[in-house]
Amino acid sequence: MKAELEIIRLSEVESKPVDWLWYPYIPYGKLTMIQGDPGGGKTMLILHLAGLLSSGHPLPFDNEDIEREPIVVIYQTSEDGYDDTIKPRLESFSKANLDNIIFINEEKCSLTMLDERIEEAIVRENARLFILDPIQAYVGNGVDINRANEVRPLLKNLAQIAQRNNCAIILIGHMNKDRGSKSSYRNLGSIDFPAACRSVLICGEMKGENGIRAVVQDKCSLAPNGKPFAFELSQENGFKWIGYYDITAEEVLGGMLHKSQKNNAIDFIETILSNGPVASSDIFSKAEQQGIAKRTLDSAKAELGVTSYKKGNIWYWKL
Repeated sequence: MKAELEIIRLSEVESKPVDWLWYPYIPYGKLTMIQGDPGGGKTMLILHLAGLLSSGHPLPFDNEDIEREPIVVIYQTSEDGYDDTIKPRLESFSKANLDNIIFINEEKCSLTMLDERIEEAIVRENARLFILDPIQAYVGNGVDINRANEVRPLLKNLAQIAQRNNCAIILIGHMNKDRGSKSSYRNLGSIDFPAACRSVLICGEMKGENGIRAVVQDKCSLAPNGKPFAFELSQENGFKWIGYYDITAEEVLGGMLHKSQKNNAIDFIETILSNGPVASSDIFSKAEQQGIAKRTLDSAKAELGVTSYKKGNIWYWKL
């Protein structure tokens, strides 16, 4: 049957602003991808966010004027048990409302990205966030994740569901092992996965940094990229937010800070302190002008053995 031609003039389309679940990292009505190597902290990050959202608690970096209402989150996973892994993790966060975190039972029939139950569950439960972890488990039998023509219909279907229901859909993805590639080509499967998403976050473990995981927004089509941030996972403290973190996507994928950043900061400190002590406020100001982040500056300061002292009301650094 021939499809009927329908022309829509752009003048007939009503403009509207982008609605955000977490600005600028996760938009409503769109697809977002969080990807990284196994053990990089992707699941713990999204579970922590889901716990806060389920109970209406503020998210990190929220503006003070934002008042959040509890939302329903659908968390679909094929890798971890809900009884022995997912629920205990959420309970450890203490702020999660488990009544608002649900999943579709897959015991009788596995879920795929084309499954009508996805939209049915979103509509029935008025869910504002839907998560697939990992996306590679939900493409369905017979679909080659490396073939663009096979994955595009899946992603288009999810994008349309997100838009129709103004629901944020997050896809958790694994990375391939080609460490020589750019971050945009490290996803496991077709490049269409990150291409279809309006926001792409990369999460990775920092080697030698005592359980620190860093997150970089590698793509944001709807706003300026958000600042990188980090959190800590440990037996003693569980999940702990660190805050903004000076790192790039390639450095996250490499597992550590790029040495040249610290070397630049070391050279900067040695130069600015070569003639004697300098007020720390002047150092921070000049470092910012040269694109040196405070965290990198502090790391270089520690390596050089720079000391701080207070004279009057002013703090100074000296070699």
